[in-house]
Amino acid sequence: MKINPSQTRVALLAGGRSGERQISLMSGRGAKEALVEAGFIVTELDPANKDDLKKLIDEDFDIAFLCLHGKYGEDGAMQGFLEVVGLPYIGSNVWSSALAMDKAKAKVFYSHNGINTPVSITLTTSEDVDLDKIIALVGDTCVVKPSKEGSTLGVFIVSGKEELQKAIEEALTFDDQVLVETYVQGKELTVAVVGNDDARALPIIEIIPTGDFYDFDSKYKPGGSRHVCPAELNDDLTEMIQEHAVKAHHALGCKGVSRTDFILDGSGKPWALETNTLPGMTATSLLPDAARASGQSFSELCTELIELALES
Repeated sequence: MKINPSQTRVALLAGGRSGERQISLMSGRGAKEALVEAGFIVTELDPANKDDLKKLIDEDFDIAFLCLHGKYGEDGAMQGFLEVVGLPYIGSNVWSSALAMDKAKAKVFYSHNGINTPVSITLTTSEDVDLDKIIALVGDTCVVKPSKEGSTLGVFIVSGKEELQKAIEEALTFDDQVLVETYVQGKELTVAVVGNDDARALPIIEIIPTGDFYDFDSKYKPGGSRHVCPAELNDDLTEMIQEHAVKAHHALGCKGVSRTDFILDGSGKPWALETNTLPGMTATSLLPDAARASGQSFSELCTELIELALES
């Protein structure tokens, strides 16, 4: 549905209480600039502030524009609050947000829908763990990460039992569930998808980190990584990976927008790692980059996300 931005009151939610608070505030600044440029009436609110939460109930907003990342914002918690108060919001619903946030459960849905994903095991404790059994399943070099965190917080690439044990203990300080999965070496790709039932994939981005892998610093520090968009892939491979991203979007029940991260191995096989239901919107973020590569400005993208939310 087409809307009149000058008559649309937007509650822009950024900040929150997760470990990604500062990144969320950066996303909020980026999105606010784009929304104001498009002509929307924007009020910034921080869900970490109870008075701001009360404003969502008391004031007459038309839509909530979510720039929240991590727990209490991207995991269905805020979506549930907005459902209760009857305020439409951009992005996926409670169930899909919670599902995508839980990497272990999302991988089950990938597999059931024909999307390749690395072999993994889920742990809830670091005590009496059979490290030999884990290594036999996922390989000596593997990735350890919290099941329900974002921005690569608490993620480790390790080799051998000693490193694995230490990484499991560290990752459990971020979440009560830890995923240990096969390490797939290759090109790091990400694909944003926009839309509801007729979702479309945006151009693929290849991420070339300056460090060993695409960690927190690579994501958010200037010069931490280089983005190639569109990625330099042949047409058949591009189409296949974009199809996998759209398939992941639908498999998890996403709405509005998602961004799925892949590793493309040496044989040309893509492996889905995770799906973000509220991708970053900072100056260095991938979603705005992909939109621009498709010929859509950041303001136009934000407007479309609001229209998609109001039509569903």
